[in-house]
Amino acid sequence: MTPEAIDTTILAVLAPFAAAAIAPVATKYLKHNAAWLLALVPAWIFFHFAGYVGAVSEGQTFTPFREWAPSYGINLSFYIDGLSTLFALLISGIGTFIILYAGGYLKGHPQQGRFFSFLFLFMGAMLGLVTGNNLITLFIFWELTSITSFLLIGFDHLRAASRRAALQALVVTGGGGLLLLAGFILIIGATNEIEMSVLLANPDIIKNSGLFLPIFLLVLGGAFTKSAQFPFHFWLPNAMEAPTPVSAFLHSATMVKAGVYLLMRMHPLLGDTELWTTVLPIFGGTTLIVGTILAVRQTDLKLMLAYTTVASLGLLVMLVGTSWEKALEGAVLYLLAHSLFKGALFMVAGTIDHEAGTRDVTKLGGLKGAMPITFAAACLAALSMSGLPPFIGFIAKEVLYEGTWGAGGAALALTLTAVVGNALMLVIAAAVALKPFLGPKVETPKHAHEGPVLLFAGPVVLSLAGLAAALMAHSTGELFIAPMLSSLTGHSAAVELHLIPGYISAPLILSLITVALGIVLYLNLARLRGAIAGALTAIGWGPDKGFDQFVAGIVRLSTAVTRFVQGGKMQTYMVLTFGATAAAVLVPAFLADGLPAMPSVPDYTFYEWGILVIALLGLVAVLIAKTRLTAIVSLGIQGFAVAVIFMLFGAPDLSFTQFMVETLSVVILALVMTRLNLAPRDHRSGGAALFTGIIAAAVGSGIALTLMAITQQPFDSRLSDFFATYSRAIAHGRNIVNVIIVDFRGFDTLGEISVVVLAGLCVLALIRVRTKPEVKKDENAGDEALAKPVEAR
Repeated sequence: MTPEAIDTTILAVLAPFAAAAIAPVATKYLKHNAAWLLALVPAWIFFHFAGYVGAVSEGQTFTPFREWAPSYGINLSFYIDGLSTLFALLISGIGTFIILYAGGYLKGHPQQGRFFSFLFLFMGAMLGLVTGNNLITLFIFWELTSITSFLLIGFDHLRAASRRAALQALVVTGGGGLLLLAGFILIIGATNEIEMSVLLANPDIIKNSGLFLPIFLLVLGGAFTKSAQFPFHFWLPNAMEAPTPVSAFLHSATMVKAGVYLLMRMHPLLGDTELWTTVLPIFGGTTLIVGTILAVRQTDLKLMLAYTTVASLGLLVMLVGTSWEKALEGAVLYLLAHSLFKGALFMVAGTIDHEAGTRDVTKLGGLKGAMPITFAAACLAALSMSGLPPFIGFIAKEVLYEGTWGAGGAALALTLTAVVGNALMLVIAAAVALKPFLGPKVETPKHAHEGPVLLFAGPVVLSLAGLAAALMAHSTGELFIAPMLSSLTGHSAAVELHLIPGYISAPLILSLITVALGIVLYLNLARLRGAIAGALTAIGWGPDKGFDQFVAGIVRLSTAVTRFVQGGKMQTYMVLTFGATAAAVLVPAFLADGLPAMPSVPDYTFYEWGILVIALLGLVAVLIAKTRLTAIVSLGIQGFAVAVIFMLFGAPDLSFTQFMVETLSVVILALVMTRLNLAPRDHRSGGAALFTGIIAAAVGSGIALTLMAITQQPFDSRLSDFFATYSRAIAHGRNIVNVIIVDFRGFDTLGEISVVVLAGLCVLALIRVRTKPEVKKDENAGDEALAKPVEAR
């Protein structure tokens, strides 16, 4: 790639972040019409990545990058191939119409500019995720999608339901992100590589490592939470508390597919193994059935679509889990089809709510005449969702049935799961597209009418795109599906798509069975919904309730821990602090090379031994002191002994400093002790004193042993030589110790001074504590009179 092309691609990925900064200003002056201007950003991104389609369809890949933190091996590195190109086109293409839709949907909202800004931040995060090459960079964008979706879901932050949904999504997807980070760290440690493109060039490198199992589990943890796989599916429907543009963009076409993207990207590295082909189909199939069953129970249009999104994500995971090329082709096709029809249907649901005032399908009907364009878009998208010709959803269903039918030993179970799931999705598609528009006119909270062009442009274009992709099936397969399939399989793949089946085959028969079953279930939708609702009510508990119980348990645990470690008792604080210190010093020593060998007795002079004896006598005096004040004064003996040791070993400046500090410490502590209302002596029981004594001995022994271990090592003079060489040349000081403290460690010294000042202020606050004035009741006043301080009376 030329430098210009590299810069343009990086600019395209990061452009939404610039648009996020501009959006509030543009909205302030242009109001909702700012959507037309802001939509130019994702439109330009779409056409930029469309320029890669020809090259990637020929098997080319591109890795534009700029250095970011090269000392850590972290670059702003991107990987452009068939997989990332299609995702980038979906994000930017659908994002263009989402921006327009948000302009009409939130018209007049006082925080519309903030909403635009959040949308662009998410768009940039998602583009960085799907194009990310460097593992750490990819993770940063991954977590940024969780943070920005938290802001979007909780946009209406005055509502408790919005805040709960946002927090739930952040906890689930953010927790999964931490698992993914651990997985990436293990990948880097096992392979010594940090670039995805390098890993993909050697696809067996992780499978052959001893860390395959933990890497597999950690990566699945990140993917399953982000793509709402059972039992983590509950956060996605709850996220429907967000405004509809968020639902249409994040939770149908982009963010929730991030986990599917990760599985597809990692398929050459982790796929086609026994674990992969067992775990993914089981969880994916379960999610498909659970999602469709829960969707049938709903009457809210957005919730019906949300649960079918959960089901569709399960279907994609199930197909990717087979590791069979035809099933992978079906997954790629269905991903494209789902993004188009589900984005359109979510916007249709939002338009109905916006113009009619309700999303409850049981309170809607007869809107066809009032909203003909929206009705037409809903029908086109629903036909694709139902898997009917001549839409891309039909081709996708044919291919995925071919993939499940020939998937090997589990073919029957996979096919049956897919048929039942697709039939139930046909039921929801028909309910969303037909029930609000057909039948007798129902009075709605608002006078229903067709929305403005900003509201219906997206549904119309996306539904027609699903039709165009099917009518141009050959080009769709050659330009988009084959390059993406090649990314999943790790080798060049050829795809031939046909809108009209050439002969009667198992996939065609399965499609007919699916449609017939779906029609039967749709005609009995009310009874089916009641049966499912009754069964779920009987079960009662579910993962959503379990999440609340988990959070409540965490709160109770943290409260108990806080009350224990922060109970307001200084003795508890000291025991915990020094106990942790002892563990930090001693445990590593035992786990590593053990304790250092005892050194030989040093050859001290008689007066040096005399100073050590004085220090030991001071220690004994502290231990046997009857009062706190005596203990403080006796403690000064230790400091003075250390000061004399400094002087004897040729450090008079340190000795002088130690004398001053020790003197001031004893004086200040003695003054403070006389002003505080403390017991004159230690009243701890013998057991408590013994326990704290053991901790103190452990800390002292650990520090002593650590110092002994250090001093037994050969002396490395490089740092000493550096200070001796440069103290005069750089800091213009002859006293090396002073230069180190004031210049080389100036910020450390400033921090230490700040701590001392803060401690002094705290001491001053304690000294100034006074007993509250005596409060007496006025005997001459009535019983209802307030008690007043003596001084006040």
